[in-house]
Amino acid sequence: MSEGTMQRAAQRDQHEPKAKRLNRVLVCAAAVPVMLLAAACSSNSGSGDGAKKTPAGDAKASASASASPTVQAARYAKLPEACKVLSSKTLDELVPKGTKSAKEGTSSDISSRASCSWNSLENNGVKGSQFRWLNVSLLRFDSDASRGSGDQQAKAYYDKQVQDAKSVTGAKNTKSEPVSGTGDEATAVRYDLKKKEGSFKQQTVVARVQNVVLTLDYNGAGLAGDKTPDADDLAKDAKSAAKEAVAAVAEANGDGGAGSPSASSSASGSKSPSASASDGKAGGGDKSPSASPSKKAASKG
Repeated sequence: MSEGTMQRAAQRDQHEPKAKRLNRVLVCAAAVPVMLLAAACSSNSGSGDGAKKTPAGDAKASASASASPTVQAARYAKLPEACKVLSSKTLDELVPKGTKSAKEGTSSDISSRASCSWNSLENNGVKGSQFRWLNVSLLRFDSDASRGSGDQQAKAYYDKQVQDAKSVTGAKNTKSEPVSGTGDEATAVRYDLKKKEGSFKQQTVVARVQNVVLTLDYNGAGLAGDKTPDADDLAKDAKSAAKEAVAAVAEANGDGGAGSPSASSSASGSKSPSASASDGKAGGGDKSPSASPSKKAASKG
């Protein structure tokens, strides 16, 4: 190879790396706008429809979080003393020999659950004797966000008590009827129950006034050969006593008009739930109410 040829080859070798470097610079320079454009497009897509939807989504989430459940506050906050819901005159008529036999039931919270019972045995000598037994139980429900309003809970318990009174084991000739003028709703249930001591005539009146349920049990029997008491007379006395006891609930809470039906809408307009002292708390932690007093009455004798 001549000297001139070798010189031209060396020059060519010097120029080729420069050309390649120039080409790479041009390619990179062309790629930069494309990358910037892609970044800009990506940025615009994030701030377009998605950005507009974000405030709406936040608003919905905020509205959902703020819509916490509320219930109407319970109207009655306490119960009267169970052994004082009936007057001396009424007791003298229903339990003539037992006006001073009042026995208060046990309760872990007397503002939510209370009861009292009386019994009377009138000895008529060789003719036998007349037996009477009377029991009044009261159960109050507070409003609770998870359980519902006090009125709703009381309504459910009222229905259960009525059903229990209608389904006592061994009961015969069971009849029921609504009772007017006693709280928001009331039902009287009557039946016959045969026991070894005699034939018992049972009367049960279940009444609800706002967030309180009252169950009054009254039964009578002629023992040792005495005649069986008249069921109609017992029913009349039981209804009258239930009405009096319902009025005592209202009076204990400074409300004088609960002897007759009251409108739930007239109750407190507060929408915040009151502290829960429902049947669970009233029973000292027991989540279910005690056995129906009407069934207890059936076992008396």
